Amino acid sequence: MQLPPHITPPAPKRNVPERAPVYALVGNPNCGKSTLFNALTGLKQKVGNYPGVTVEKKVGTAYSQHGQPLTVIDLPGAYSLAARSPDEAVTRDVLLGRRADTPQPDRVLCIIDATNLERNLYLVHQVLDLGRPVIVVLNMMDLAAEAGMKVFPDKLAKELGVPVIPCEAVRGKGLIELRLAMSRPDLPLSKHAWDVPAAISPAVAEIQTSLVTNDAKLPLIARAESLLLLTDQDSVRVAGSTPLSPRTAEILAGWQKRWSADGTDWAGTLVASRYDAIGRISAEVVHAGEAHQGPNLSDRIDAVVTHPVWGWVTLGAVMCLIFVSIFTLAEYPMNWIDGRMAALSDWVKGAMAPGDLRDLITDGAIAGVGGVVIFLPQILILFFFIGLLENTGYMARAAFIMDRLMSRVGLNGKSFIPLLSSYACAIPGIMATRTIEDAKDRLVTILVAPLMSCSARLPVYLLMIAALVPGERVPLTTKVGIMFLMYFLGTAGAFGFAWLFKRTLLKGVPPMMIMELPPYRLPGLNDVALHMLERAWIFLRRAGTVILGISIVLWFLSTYPKAPEGTPPSEQLSRSFAGMAGHALEPVIKPLGFDWQIGIGLVSSFAAREVFVSTMGVVFNTETAGDDTTPLRQALLQARWPDGRMLFTPLVCLGLMIFYVFAMQCMSTIAIVKRETNGWKWPLFQTAYMTGTAWILALIVHQAGTALGF
Repeated sequence: MQLPPHITPPAPKRNVPERAPVYALVGNPNCGKSTLFNALTGLKQKVGNYPGVTVEKKVGTAYSQHGQPLTVIDLPGAYSLAARSPDEAVTRDVLLGRRADTPQPDRVLCIIDATNLERNLYLVHQVLDLGRPVIVVLNMMDLAAEAGMKVFPDKLAKELGVPVIPCEAVRGKGLIELRLAMSRPDLPLSKHAWDVPAAISPAVAEIQTSLVTNDAKLPLIARAESLLLLTDQDSVRVAGSTPLSPRTAEILAGWQKRWSADGTDWAGTLVASRYDAIGRISAEVVHAGEAHQGPNLSDRIDAVVTHPVWGWVTLGAVMCLIFVSIFTLAEYPMNWIDGRMAALSDWVKGAMAPGDLRDLITDGAIAGVGGVVIFLPQILILFFFIGLLENTGYMARAAFIMDRLMSRVGLNGKSFIPLLSSYACAIPGIMATRTIEDAKDRLVTILVAPLMSCSARLPVYLLMIAALVPGERVPLTTKVGIMFLMYFLGTAGAFGFAWLFKRTLLKGVPPMMIMELPPYRLPGLNDVALHMLERAWIFLRRAGTVILGISIVLWFLSTYPKAPEGTPPSEQLSRSFAGMAGHALEPVIKPLGFDWQIGIGLVSSFAAREVFVSTMGVVFNTETAGDDTTPLRQALLQARWPDGRMLFTPLVCLGLMIFYVFAMQCMSTIAIVKRETNGWKWPLFQTAYMTGTAWILALIVHQAGTALGF
């Protein structure tokens, strides 16, 4: 086969052992790339982060028709290799071999949405420039047919010079043909070529030569990289990206300076030239048939779910369904997990002799693991619904509806999903901010996400409400109202601080949200299940290890130094390192109406907010039976200051709830923020502003209430 003039033949093969080829999956957002990845790899997936950057890395193992294992890397969705976001920058860097931590793929699978062929071909056109074997997957052929479009895969294969496989990934159609194509050892290089404008061609040649000579780039990709550099849209650099050599950077700057002086629009010229070539291909490959008359099903649904009134009603109904499911359906598996962890603890107590080792296992390790695992059902239910909404296409509509509200505080609708997730747990909410392209918007969302009242705060709210408003004197609606007030305060605080940060610390113009509304589809249950299990594992791996470690540390602090045998548990706690910390903290929290005992609860709840309840049980030497907190509530109401004053007054209970609404009482969240921001600057700032706000508001409540005679 005769290669195009811009492609240098690969070097002769050396006598080295053959290895399975590495495939990269690339495609535009909403082209069905993730569905195809799941269909090819199933459960053979590993999810992590690219080193040095918070973009998610998904690698799976597929199998050819002959049973040969094939490594598949699912790259983030991108419209172009001219990166405009960290996700697109990672896709670009992996394909160009700029990342030392990720091997450059041997072959590329380009996934195309058949209903938007011309737009999707722009990325394919750039990928073909790399000189790598490429397989084009023409997905969503059924939707194209429904839209009255006739797409000819054979003509497209002829135009591009690479295999083109028609596919319907949701239904599994075309997977056998795709595996056969992936099994080929002799995939051809594309005969695709396009004429670079004459005014730009000398610059492309000079930069290409410099990339080979000074940057150690292979000739196969040097031309592609030179074209990207000249689009003037290759400025997004992320950690782990190999920088240009000084000589190449100098040549690039020289050409750009020359063209700027001449008034040459080099970037626009290159983009227009590429689109001209794509337009000619599309005209040959796509025949528009008779279009369907009137709005289709997606249009009719959108008329309701994006309506200024009915859209909000629909969104409210969906949110109510999610919350009701989280707090009702999760109750039974949570109780089961709680019972199993208690049974395990009892078994260990029966099997081991009393001593510090047994206490470490039961009160430290098992209690720590149980404190994480018990919330797993809520996480699974939440991500089941999120996966369902994403697969059906509704999630993009929800973000569209929320965009108007979010824009008032300087954010856009894409921040809605992370904030929604934070009602269950801030950890998956913070992880969900990776979909936000703007770095400042992403950071602001991360900073305010923990203000949304997560499920871990519920035990604290319920205990304080029980002490604040005894059931025999106050109707149930009052208790419900107080609970909703706490959630409202957290949400209002998140929006308020987002508004403040966008106008001060992270000042910037609110970006216009440009979001593609994908067509509605029946959800792929396999995709939803894989998404749910994948996120659950990430939650357990990242949060569980942190909470387990902190729980063991807290056990040690509350156990040592040991008091003489026979000392009451409360006195032992007072003499322990944790008790010392509580006494040391008392001068700071006393203006809030809190004493050293409450201080121990505040310190211990840094492991997890719900730990406050169990800590209070230890401090006041009470035991709860299941969810029955009556003994503890009575103990709190009987607690007194040394001068005989009541400790848990209504003001103190209300102040504690407000404190927990705003305080950053979660070490695992701090750890995730550190990971997502690649440093300690922002998690420390977040801890400071949230805890400071919590202290000030609790102080205002207590001091103002006291002055008014409450």
